[in-house]
Amino acid sequence: MGLCRSRVAAKFCAMHAMHDILEGIAQRACREGLRITTAESCTGGLIAKSITDIPGSSRWFEYGFVVYSNAAKSDLLGVDPRILESEGAVSEAAVRAMADGALARASADYAVAVSGVAGPGGATSRNPVGSVWIACAGGGPTVTQHLQLNGDRASIREQSAIAVLRELRERMEDT
Repeated sequence: MGLCRSRVAAKFCAMHAMHDILEGIAQRACREGLRITTAESCTGGLIAKSITDIPGSSRWFEYGFVVYSNAAKSDLLGVDPRILESEGAVSEAAVRAMADGALARASADYAVAVSGVAGPGGATSRNPVGSVWIACAGGGPTVTQHLQLNGDRASIREQSAIAVLRELRERMEDT
């Protein structure tokens, strides 16, 4: 029972953190007429879902890209297949190209991108479970960050979403 309660509490805390971050993003986006888009691989649309949980999000979020396969990353976002072949989908180069591609294709002011290994499978020697790259484009040069997260699949996805949304909020506050 204690484990169940701690998982429920962790889930609630993650949802609350994401909601708080998104409220700040929403206020700024609405106030300044900004558009935001997403490019998601390991989060599988979790960021876009969380955005659309916010009432009125259609004023600042038109659509996002869920690009789970390498073909989707190339076809929808214009990620060079050579990057995916040489660096891999879970790499700084790939996530940077995802963010830049989403920004351009959605004609947005800001884009966030996430690619990683949420587990339990899919790990490599280069990218163990919990290895995640995030990127934020718009309002300046595209920034990237590597995360090494712990937890189960759901937890890694939630932590990834929160991290990239925090990066977006900070970027929006700095510009």
